[in-house]
Amino acid sequence: MRTRWAVLVAGVLVAVIPQWAQPAAKARAESRTWTPPRTADGDPDLEGAWTNSTITPLERPAPLAGKPYLTDQAAEAYRKRFVTGQTEDRRGGGPEADGACSYNEFWRDRGTKVIESRRTSLIVDPPDGMVPRLTPAAEKRIADAREQTRLHSTDGPEYRSLWEPCLTRGLPLVPGPYNNDFQIMQTPGYVVILREMIHDASVIPLDGRPHVPPRIRQWMGDGRSHWEGESLVVDTTNFSEKDNFRRSAQNLHLTEWFTRVGPDEISCGFTLDDPTTCTRPWTAQVPMSRPQGEIFEYACQEGNYALADILRGARAGEAAKKELK
Repeated sequence: MRTRWAVLVAGVLVAVIPQWAQPAAKARAESRTWTPPRTADGDPDLEGAWTNSTITPLERPAPLAGKPYLTDQAAEAYRKRFVTGQTEDRRGGGPEADGACSYNEFWRDRGTKVIESRRTSLIVDPPDGMVPRLTPAAEKRIADAREQTRLHSTDGPEYRSLWEPCLTRGLPLVPGPYNNDFQIMQTPGYVVILREMIHDASVIPLDGRPHVPPRIRQWMGDGRSHWEGESLVVDTTNFSEKDNFRRSAQNLHLTEWFTRVGPDEISCGFTLDDPTTCTRPWTAQVPMSRPQGEIFEYACQEGNYALADILRGARAGEAAKKELK
């Protein structure tokens, strides 16, 4: 499904290449002057439900190399093409194609707009809008992991993705096909960021305490936060090697920031720094806006038989092979 989505994005954007330009006046969001409301403690108020749904891709499609921005006309053409072309409601390609379609469009929440800056990627650094090259050590680690998956993917639950038993999607959570909502709560000394996807909640202290010792590893890492002017900055380390984002491993250092820039908008983004995985740090900007309504329960684990069925099917296949011998 990811591959199909990437191909569609590239195809849609290629169709509007002639309308691309380098807009000279794209700093409209940066020039705003707006004072956010305050919490009872006097901190900028980020509370409430937010969404980062967008049809802007994380990485810039290869055919658009060197074209970081979209004109307003091209953005509208892209939006129309994407909304009509990206649908899971099409069926009829046979059982295998039908199964690959997963949920139908009713369950999707991709968003319908590109980000306001009209960038062609959420990644803003490196300037090419792409995740930097992997280090040789990361390439070997990834190759070894793929080989282990090929040989042992159904040996037991420990070899499966953490997504399947609904344990975590990890950090940071970039926009996807659905469940792009967040709930931010502020209390004296803490900020809580609840992610709709797999109901992950980060409880982040604001009191300046150090990170836990390096030997303690967590799927969501160990977050610490502080205010820099109007911006909440979250510094997260101590990730588990069992969870990774874009192939980053337990040496990942994640920095996120959240700045309220309007009644219904938060400017936010993140920088990933993992010298054992990428040849340089990289940064993405992922704006948030107010969704319509509140966040509903993500009841993934209840009634989810996927993991058990995968392993049960593997055992049945092994038994069938033994009978043939």
